[in-house]
Amino acid sequence: MTPDRFFSLMLLLGSRGAVTTQELASALGVSLRTITRDLNWLRDAGLPVTAQRGRLGGVTMLPGSGLDLTRLTPGERDQLSLTGLDERQRAELDASVESRRALSKIAAAQPRRVHELPPLTDVVHVDSRPWLQARASGTTPASLIGAVRRGHRLRIEYDSPREPCPRDLVVDPYGLFAKAGIWYLVADRARVPRMYRLERITTWNEVDQPRRIRESQTLATVAAALVDQWEHNHAIEVSATIDQTQIERAQRIFGQRLVPDDHDHDHDHDHEESATGRKVTIRFLHLEDVRALLPFGSAVTVHGPTEARAHLRDLATDLAHHYAPPPTS
Repeated sequence: MTPDRFFSLMLLLGSRGAVTTQELASALGVSLRTITRDLNWLRDAGLPVTAQRGRLGGVTMLPGSGLDLTRLTPGERDQLSLTGLDERQRAELDASVESRRALSKIAAAQPRRVHELPPLTDVVHVDSRPWLQARASGTTPASLIGAVRRGHRLRIEYDSPREPCPRDLVVDPYGLFAKAGIWYLVADRARVPRMYRLERITTWNEVDQPRRIRESQTLATVAAALVDQWEHNHAIEVSATIDQTQIERAQRIFGQRLVPDDHDHDHDHDHEESATGRKVTIRFLHLEDVRALLPFGSAVTVHGPTEARAHLRDLATDLAHHYAPPPTS
C-alpha cells in the first residue's frame, strides 16, 4: 500500500459510516482485490477495522481510532485525497507544501511508542518518472489545474508530432492525468475523448462557456478507456526477431504492444534460433511508428509486413544519406 493510498483510505473510513469494499475501490481507483489486501494490511497493523455482511453492513473503523483530521484545513484534506502522486508530481501541481503540512500535522498527533517502527514515509520514497526523462517544457500542471477545476471549455494550441504546424483546438476537459511520469490533459473534442500531453500544449486560454462532457463519464473512466485503447488498438502488426541482448530493452519500450511468439519456440529449429534471437509481434498504431525500431539497428530483423520493411528501408536510407561524407572534389 502506498502512503498516499493509506492516508486516503483512512480519510474515507474516518469520515463516513459503513462503506462497502466496492465503494472504497471506486473512490481510490483500485480493484476489489487490492482494497481487500489493503484492509487486511490495516488489520494486521493493529487498526480496529471491522467488516459486516448484509444490506446494512460494510467496512467501519472504531470512532477515535483513525486519523485526527480536525486540525486539517479544507485545502490540506483536499491535497491528501490525491492518490498515486509522488512528491515531485505534487510539486508540479503546486500542491507539495499543503501535502507536507497535512502529513506533518497528522504525524504530530500520533503518539510514538518506544519500540514502534518508523513510519513508511521514512523508509519508502517514490519517484514515478521514467529514467533519463528530460525536463518537460510547454504547459505546467500547476498553471492549468485552476482552469480545469472551474469547469470551462479550453482553447489550446497543440503541437502534435504528426502535424506540420500546431493546431488550434477547443476541448472539454475532464482533468489532468499523470501516467509514467508524463502529464496529460484528458478532454473531449467534438464528443470524442483524447489525451493531450501538456508539454505539447504551447498556449491555452479559458473559453467563457461551461464544458460539455459526456453524461456518466468521469476523468477516471475516460482515462482508463484511453489507456486500454492505446495498449490494445493497433493498425499494423510487425513480425520481427530481436536479439536476446535487446529483449529486455524492447519490452521496456513497447510494453504490452510487444508479444513474444512463444508458440514458435516449441519447434526444434526455433530452439536453435533462440540462442541469438527471439521472435515477437509488435503492434503499432500507425505505419510511421515503426521508426521506433531504428535505434535497435541490426539487433532487430523485421520479417513483415512488406510495407513495414519498405518504410524502415526508406528511413534508414535517408539517415545514411544524411550522414554520408561530403563529396570530394
